[in-house]
Amino acid sequence: MPRLIKQVAFYALVAFIVLQSVFPFYYAALTSMKSGTALFRVNYLPVDFNLSNYMAVLGNGTFPRNILNSVFVATVVVLISLLLAVTAAYALARIQFRGRGLLLLTILSVSMFPQIAVLAGLFEVIRAIGLYNSLWSLVLAYMIFTLPFTVWVLTTFMRDLPVEIEEAAIVDGASPWTIVTRVFLPLMWPALVTTGLLAFIHAWNEFLFALTFISNDDLRTVPVAIALLSGATEFEVPWGNIMAASVIVTVPLIALVLIFQRKIISGLTAGGVKG
Repeated sequence: MPRLIKQVAFYALVAFIVLQSVFPFYYAALTSMKSGTALFRVNYLPVDFNLSNYMAVLGNGTFPRNILNSVFVATVVVLISLLLAVTAAYALARIQFRGRGLLLLTILSVSMFPQIAVLAGLFEVIRAIGLYNSLWSLVLAYMIFTLPFTVWVLTTFMRDLPVEIEEAAIVDGASPWTIVTRVFLPLMWPALVTTGLLAFIHAWNEFLFALTFISNDDLRTVPVAIALLSGATEFEVPWGNIMAASVIVTVPLIALVLIFQRKIISGLTAGGVKG
């Protein structure tokens, strides 16, 4: 009996966590298919499949462009972060030099600063180098927070890779760049997918920097574009359009997680490769 109670409690807890995680997106999807007064009627089961909100959002001249802006920024952030993080992780994990541990802790501590703490100084830097109102300003700002995390995770992962593999490559005359690209990268796919996806999600969802560094509607990313959606009058909140836009920008993230779920689990649970 006590074992049965524990199992029931465990599955009840799992069901509660799943419900709490999935229900907001589920209700947003239901709301996105309502219009008019139906928006203010509470229904927990689908009663209408009106796609007018999706057509209105996608028919908006700027929102499709905002999606492309987010794709560009998030993709560039991931590519540059992974390139720099892999090379930095090799140096921090394999090369012995004084202050290596302190340097790694310093890199990690950068990501602990809240965004608002660096907003003013970063704004002045971006304006001074001429990147204000440019998508590259977001790339620079996002990498400040994504790069330390990717360096830390990849360094920890690379430390656990067998040293014998690297020694064999050195004996064969491989250069450090060849060792990183031809030896380590195939073994680090789980960690690369995990850190890359987390960096992509961070860049895709970020709001504060995107609102501050971009003033042109055509250059805004989707979180800011959704926040600035307006109705026919200043007193109208277009909940249907907002929910439709939220579903549109959330579905790609869900698809990425489902596609790479095995790699993500491997990257989060495996510390390295056993020799």
